[in-house]
Amino acid sequence: MAQGTGSINSDYKDWEWSADAGERARLLQSPSVETVPKSGESQGNSLGATSALGAVFIVVNAALGAGLLNFPAAFNMAGGVAAGIALQMCMLIFIIGGLVILAYCSQASNERTYQEVVWAVCGKVPGVLCEVAIAVYTFGTCIAFLIIIGDQEDKIIAALVTEPEEAGSSHWYTDRKFTISITAFLLILPLSIPKEIGFQKYASSLSVIGTWYVTAVIIIKYIWPDKELVPVEIPTSPSTWTAVFNAVPTICFGFQCHVSSVPVFNSMKQPEVKTWGAVVTAAMVIALFVYTGTGVCGFLTFGAGVEQDVLLSYPSNDIPVALARAFIILCVLTSYPILHFCGRAVLEGLWLRYTGVTVEEDVVRERRRRLLQTISWFLLTLLLALFIPDIGKVISVIGGLAACFIFVFPGLCLIQAKLSEIQETRAISWWAQAGPHCCCQGGAGFP
Repeated sequence: MAQGTGSINSDYKDWEWSADAGERARLLQSPSVETVPKSGESQGNSLGATSALGAVFIVVNAALGAGLLNFPAAFNMAGGVAAGIALQMCMLIFIIGGLVILAYCSQASNERTYQEVVWAVCGKVPGVLCEVAIAVYTFGTCIAFLIIIGDQEDKIIAALVTEPEEAGSSHWYTDRKFTISITAFLLILPLSIPKEIGFQKYASSLSVIGTWYVTAVIIIKYIWPDKELVPVEIPTSPSTWTAVFNAVPTICFGFQCHVSSVPVFNSMKQPEVKTWGAVVTAAMVIALFVYTGTGVCGFLTFGAGVEQDVLLSYPSNDIPVALARAFIILCVLTSYPILHFCGRAVLEGLWLRYTGVTVEEDVVRERRRRLLQTISWFLLTLLLALFIPDIGKVISVIGGLAACFIFVFPGLCLIQAKLSEIQETRAISWWAQAGPHCCCQGGAGFP
């Protein structure tokens, strides 16, 4: 840690955060963020390259993603449009507050990634829990991505196959398990093996285009619905007041960009908390409009019968929706390796810290361990995706972890940072009072 951070929990130094942490920090940054040196020498002469407008775009990109497919179902679980929007607005206050708290604590601790901030501010145990939570979260999200691939491929294949479904005969190459497996082995696994993440730097732009296109299609399909669409029941109120909270995991999963936010903040030209507050407010308002537009229009189109993945509610032969499915598959294919890199980097960091071995000393075994970690991660996520076809179950789990990144860890950081400030203030006040008295006493003894 840099000088001047004595008020932050010193337990962070117990495990000697070595130079290999920089590798993990870089892997956990958004692909759109340029790394800024952390050392004291270079910090004085080097500022981030990201403008406030660019930071807004990166935060929006980090927040938006495949999670928007579940928002119409979240509105259905919440009990209607009014309940869904009200829940989002209430949660948005805490979501923005968490992002500002993380920036404040990042400045106080002089750390540049989410887990490093938690380590520095809260200490060893919360730091380890945070890293484990990141690993589990990225693992669960990779499962969700594979399920999304299977869902969209099922619909695309159904549109391409000319045989009627009533025939009951399906070819082996149209089986869901086969299509997910072949896509994963041919496209995802090769992208997940390399050590570097730089080749994914343009994936974020593609993801944003796909997300906006999906939102536009859902809104247009609501305004100009298909003639074959049968009127459906539209719930207007939740069955019970507790039913509203069933939508919380989906909303948390959608808006969770907090893990990526700390590197974005430190990459800004003027990394100030006040400026960052305006950046994240603008970004979250944009994300709110996208998610609300998708959720409201998708929910009002299909009502209580909306699927967990809203694109599954549309017919297979709808051309614009088929293009949206292709966009989603492409976005997920490029997002899986990025999330895998993040999870693998955390696991690698935990391993190196426990064994006390640096990256330089472990070059030969690192490649072997990376291959083992990647293949194990890939096979486990694939197997679970094949046997857990309901994405709603996965979202409920990883949405709970997303809530930890949004509410729990930022709250702990704020409490610990404020307690450290109070202790430091008391110490300064004590010296201010005792100092002159001690000097006078000391001076009285001299001739």
